[in-house]
Amino acid sequence: MIRERIETKKTRQGLSQAAHQNQKLSASWVSERLFTTLFSGLVYPQIWEDPEADLVAFARAPGARMLTISSGGCNALSYLTADPSEVVAVDLNRHHIHLLKLKIAGLIGCPDHHSYFQFFGKADSKENRILYQRYIHPHLPPESQAYWNHKGLLKRKRIRLFEKNVYRYGLLGRFIGIAHFLAKRLKVDLKPLLAMRTIEEQTAYFDTQVAPMFERPLVRWITKQKASLFGLGIPPQQYDSLASSADGQMLIVLRERLRKLLCDFPMQDNYFAQQAIGRRYLSDGDAGSLPPYLQKQHFEQLKARAERITAINGSLTSVLAENPDASFDAFAFLDAQDWMKDEQLNALWTEVTRTAKPGARVVFRTADLDSLLPGRLDQGLLDQWTYLEETSKHATATDRSAIYGGVHVYEFTKTA
Repeated sequence: MIRERIETKKTRQGLSQAAHQNQKLSASWVSERLFTTLFSGLVYPQIWEDPEADLVAFARAPGARMLTISSGGCNALSYLTADPSEVVAVDLNRHHIHLLKLKIAGLIGCPDHHSYFQFFGKADSKENRILYQRYIHPHLPPESQAYWNHKGLLKRKRIRLFEKNVYRYGLLGRFIGIAHFLAKRLKVDLKPLLAMRTIEEQTAYFDTQVAPMFERPLVRWITKQKASLFGLGIPPQQYDSLASSADGQMLIVLRERLRKLLCDFPMQDNYFAQQAIGRRYLSDGDAGSLPPYLQKQHFEQLKARAERITAINGSLTSVLAENPDASFDAFAFLDAQDWMKDEQLNALWTEVTRTAKPGARVVFRTADLDSLLPGRLDQGLLDQWTYLEETSKHATATDRSAIYGGVHVYEFTKTA
C-alpha cells in the first residue's frame, strides 16, 4: 500500500509538470487539473499510434538503439521486429510502465503464441488467471507483481482486467464505451462496418449512416467541451491545437479523423478501427490486423529479444540526460510535444541533439497538421535537423490510427 501511494504521487507530480500551464483558479487551470487526475490512472491498454508507419519512417538497420514513450507498450514491443540493440521505453504514467513490464514478462514466460495471445490479445477469459500465475507472474519484478496483485476499491486484483477484456478499461476504453452508448442512443449502428471488405463499402456506410450523427445538437454541444476529449488522452492545450486545424470547429476535426479511421484502410487490415468498433481484434494469427507484437509470425523472434527493452517511469528529458553523447539512433515521441511549453521543448531537444548519432531520426505526431518545431525550437538546434517532408507525408498517410493531424520525421544531419 505504501509503494502504491508513492508511485501514484510520483505519477501525478510528473504529469502536473508536463500538463499544467495556466494560472491557479482560472478556468484553464481547473481543466488541466481535471485532466491530470484522469490521466493518472491507466489510459491506454493499446497504444494509439501505428508502429508499422514508425518503422518505415525510422529506416533503421538492425542493431539500432531506440528511445520511445511507452504508453501501452505495444509499439516498444513491436519495434523489436526491427532487431534493435535496445529499446528504452519511458513514461510519466506508472500504469503504462507496469503494463509494458507485464507484456515483457509474458513474452519471456509464455511457451507459445497461443497462450500469449490468449492473455494479451483476447484478454477476456477466466483461464487467464492460470496463465498469469504459471507463466507471467514469476518473470515480473517485485514492484510489478505488487502492482498487478493490488486490490482496488472493489477488492479485486488489477490483473483481473485480463479476464474481462482489458481493452474495455483504462481511460481510452471507457471513452470508447461512452461513444458507443451515445451512438446507440442516436440510433447509429457501427457494427456492420466490421464485416465490410472494401473501402467503397465502408465509405458509403460512413457517409450515409455515421457522418449525419455529427449534425445532431447533442453531439455539437459535446464536442465543444474540452473535457469531452480527456478520454482520448487529449489535454486542454492539445484540444486548442486540434480545433485550430478547422477554424476552431472541433466537430469537423473529429468527423474527418473518424472518416480516415473507418474509410481510408480496409477494415480487416486496421486493428485500430477493429478496437474502436468491436472492442476486440478480429484475428488471432499473423495477419496485418494485429499489432506486430501480437502476430504469430513474430512471437519466437520477440521472445528471444524481450529483454532488450528497458522500461523507465520518468520524463524523456531526464532519461536522456542520463545517457552519453551520440548514443541513440531513433526517437519516438508520440504526441507528447503538444503538451509542452517552449522551455520544455527546448530542454528536450537539447538532450535529443546531444544524444543523437549522425543520421538519427525523430518521429512524432501533432494534433494539428504542421510540425510544431519551427518558431518554437531554438534555431540553433533546429538547424542541426532536416525535416523529411516526403517521409513525413507517407507516415501521415499510412498511420492507421488516424487520430493525429500529422506524423513528422526529422533526421540529424549536422552538429553545431
